Amino acid sequence: MKPIAKILVVLFYILFAFVEVRSQESIPFVPSPMHVVNKMLEVAEIKKGDILYDMGSGDGRVVIEAAKKYGIRGVGVDLNPELVAKARESAKKEGVNHLVEFRAQDGLTVDISEATVVTLYMFKWFNNALRPKLQKLKPGSRVIAHDFDIDDWKPDRIEYVKPPEDGSDYAESRTLYIWKIGENAGI
Repeated sequence: MKPIAKILVVLFYILFAFVEVRSQESIPFVPSPMHVVNKMLEVAEIKKGDILYDMGSGDGRVVIEAAKKYGIRGVGVDLNPELVAKARESAKKEGVNHLVEFRAQDGLTVDISEATVVTLYMFKWFNNALRPKLQKLKPGSRVIAHDFDIDDWKPDRIEYVKPPEDGSDYAESRTLYIWKIGENAGI
């Protein structure tokens, strides 16, 4: 291969790696409305001993609500250290900091093998990239994705969440995709 071609190939790989890293950094924080959070936890069929991982946990509302409502352990993972600090502060204020942990980490690199429930409100490309880790979860583990599904995974169930009638939260309807690991041949 000619030297110029080698340089172009190297530059292409560097640019591709930079775009991949930048794409994760540019994921905006859009909090799930609380009525959607509660529905996500309901369809997760949470039971004693579950461990919930919320990927892209933002202000920690899913993990904190799960700890408050169900008394389970939870781990929130978010790239933004400021949101992680806010989540830790909220957990302490809500009295559940002994049950929860928040990590400023890339969700695609974190070990989620202990999770029995994984919640996602991330772009589809992220969900697809996380799929290999989700497939390795223990049978019976549940994955709940808010608005963005996972390519080639047929959900066990789809729930449509209407906005509250009193107008107290976001006005648009939401979609939840629910999978149980080991129960669907598509997973």
